[in-house]
Order: sequence, then structure tokens, then C-alpha cells
Amino acid sequence: MRGLRLLFDFYINASIHVALAVTSLFFLTLREYEIPYSTVLVSIVFFGTISGYNFIKYARIAGLHHRSLATSLKTIQVFSFLCASVLLYFLIQLPKEQWIPLLLLGVFTFLYAVPFLRRKSLRTLHGIKIFVVGWVWAGVTVLFPLWETPWLNEMDAWLSFLQIFLLVIVWTLPFEIRDIEYDAPSLGTLPQKLGVRNTKLLGMLFLALVLVAEVFKHEITTSRLLGLFFVAFLSALLLGISQKKQSKYFASFLVESIPIVWVILDYTLERLLG
Repeated sequence: MRGLRLLFDFYINASIHVALAVTSLFFLTLREYEIPYSTVLVSIVFFGTISGYNFIKYARIAGLHHRSLATSLKTIQVFSFLCASVLLYFLIQLPKEQWIPLLLLGVFTFLYAVPFLRRKSLRTLHGIKIFVVGWVWAGVTVLFPLWETPWLNEMDAWLSFLQIFLLVIVWTLPFEIRDIEYDAPSLGTLPQKLGVRNTKLLGMLFLALVLVAEVFKHEITTSRLLGLFFVAFLSALLLGISQKKQSKYFASFLVESIPIVWVILDYTLERLLG
């Protein structure tokens, strides 16, 4: 039993779960805009997410304690290095035109972790952390796959970008509610500025905007609409029950499972409804 718990903790702490979540949103974009599956693109998203997240989470810790790293952190470092190597292999195969969005998103990811302005990173600048996360997720899962397609010039693509941007913000709120007592006041997180109750109400408003945005798209399918309604309901439910004191895996597993549930539901509804 202890071995399974250690394996599950590694799955969460090594960012494999969040990488599956991001890749699931990427798949949803491919399906919605009927873009052919590409092993290169999917691999870049999956291994890039692991590499980026682990860099953000552990680079500073490793730098401070490189001589006395815990075994688990050393294992994650080795795993991250392997993922970065695989990422580089697939990046070499990527057409030069598609490097543009990746470079832009890569710069944001780097500046999110590394101080650049008065010893502050994007992560520690007052009030913008959650919006940077939303921008990067939406950029990776919507703009990146649509970059070399005519869809990028259509309003539908930007509505999809807005939807993912808002959803990611909503999915990040349980983390910020959990960390409200530990985050420095200088971060200016939404729960710190608005309070937990008003933060949840703002999240509900964002979910309503996500549903409204779908109505303005040129092509609306029943399966997509039903899936989106379920995801909005599930997101509202988990946000509604979020507390300052929550289980270890509530945000890092349950909340981040929503995109994975969404892509499975999307496949299922398409098969059932045709």
C-alpha cells in the first residue's frame, strides 16, 4: 500500500497528472477544429508541460539544496531531465513556423519562475499570477495547435481561447483558496483581495461566460455543448466546496482531473450522439 502511495505521489509531484490535463485540452482543440492528430505536437505539449512545471516548482529548491536533495526530489530531477530530452527530440522535428508560439509561451514560463523585475518574477508580481497561468494554458492548448491553420483568423478560435483562459482561472482558484494563509500578502491573489466567498462568486461568473461564449460560435454541436455544460457544473461544484483546509489531493488531483474527464466525455458523447 505504501508503494502505491509513493507511486501516486510521484505521479502528482512530477507533474504527470497536470501534463495529462493540458494534453487533454490540446486534444479537445484538435477534435473541435478537426485538425489531424500529430505525434510530434502532442508529445511537445505533454513533455513540455512536465519540463516547464517541474522547472517552475523545483528549480529554486534544487539550487538552494543541491547537496542535500531528498531522494524523491532527485528522482523527479532525473525524470524531468529525461522528459526535457524527449521534448528536445520532438522540437527538432517541428516546422520552424510553429516555433513562434512556443518561443513566446516559453518566455512567459521562464519569466514566471525567474526574477527579472526588481527581483520579482511573473509569479510574484502583484495580482497577475493566476492570469499568466490562464494565458499560458490557453496558448499551449488553443493557439499552438491552431497557429498554422485558417482557424486562427476566425472568431471561434478566439472564443475557444477565452473559454480555456477562464476555465483555467476557475480551476486555479481552489489552489489559491488553499494557499491563502501561506501566500505572502504582496502576491495579491484573488482570495486575498476579494475573500473566499467573493472569489467563488467571481469563478461562477467566469463559468457563465464560458457557456455564453459557446453560443456565439459559428459551429455548435450537441455533444460539445453537453460536455461543456457538464464541465462547467463539475467546475462549479468543486470550486463551491473548496476550503482553506482541504485534502492533500483535492486541488492537485480532483480539480486537475476535470480536463481529463472532459476529453473522455467528449469522445463518449460523440459516439452516443453521432
